[in-house]
Amino acid sequence: MTDEIRWGILGASRFARERLAPSIATSAGGRLAALASRSGEREAEPFRALAPDLKVFSDYQSLLADPDIDAVYIPLPNSMHFEWSLRALEAGKHVLCEKPVAMRAGEIDRLIEARDRTGLQIAEAFMIAHHPQWQVVREILRTGGIGDLRHVQATFCFNNADQPDNIRNRAELGGGALRDIGVYIIGGVRLATEQEPTSVDAWMRVSSGIDTFTEIRASFPGFSYTGTVSMRMAAWQEMTFLGTRGSLRMNAPFNAELYGDVVISVRRAGAVKEIREFAGARQYELQIEAFHRSIRDSTPYPCPLEFSRGTQRVIDRVQEYAWMLQ
Repeated sequence: MTDEIRWGILGASRFARERLAPSIATSAGGRLAALASRSGEREAEPFRALAPDLKVFSDYQSLLADPDIDAVYIPLPNSMHFEWSLRALEAGKHVLCEKPVAMRAGEIDRLIEARDRTGLQIAEAFMIAHHPQWQVVREILRTGGIGDLRHVQATFCFNNADQPDNIRNRAELGGGALRDIGVYIIGGVRLATEQEPTSVDAWMRVSSGIDTFTEIRASFPGFSYTGTVSMRMAAWQEMTFLGTRGSLRMNAPFNAELYGDVVISVRRAGAVKEIREFAGARQYELQIEAFHRSIRDSTPYPCPLEFSRGTQRVIDRVQEYAWMLQ
């Protein structure tokens, strides 16, 4: 491996083009080196603007076979994540895969086995774990800044009803609100509280084989939880932590700055007592640089596969046992 970690991307998705590729290009210790797209050069131009010497492959396996590539980012449809993550590990590449990294928790078990056997790094691209606002939230909760935590509310919604061909609206590609954004409302509460649910109930509305709305109610040690995701409601995201002495609100917990200003507000005795603002924190770039450190220095990665497996277990349970709504 050279001093730089040379990245390849499997798939020319809009998100890869607009978010992850620029973050790789500007990150410390990384370089965008290759793209695999079934459309070949036709979709490569925006990526080449970031990396003039970009190699372009017309199939994913050819990129994996390139000895000059150290790590791959996988933004393919959900149903393809597990297969190509495993193929990449077997080809000797480190892997950063979009969420969900697999469709079932058992598949993550197989990825953990391949990671440990090959000695390579693989992680789910759960970018919020790298944003400093979440580190502050964890510290406030850990030190009793709002007293004893009693309830958590999480909401993440958007409306893509007018995009029937969007991969999130296609059952055969692993679409649905729960798989697409459920990882945030479930992983977010686990990340902030460092607790696991002891019981889970859920209600789901399904159309054309995908859930367009899911509500989760769960019990955690010491507190209750309600989480909602939808792809048929106006854009909204928020997390609120309610304690015995105060409350904490995150107004842009997931799509930091893209959704709105990143602000944490703490209320005590009915009045705002503390406001933290996080302008300019680049969570995607921070994610890439944390991945680099985990490879270079064996620094523990903030969101290992074991954490992702915990979130996927909750998703699996919801998928299996949710009550269906009309």
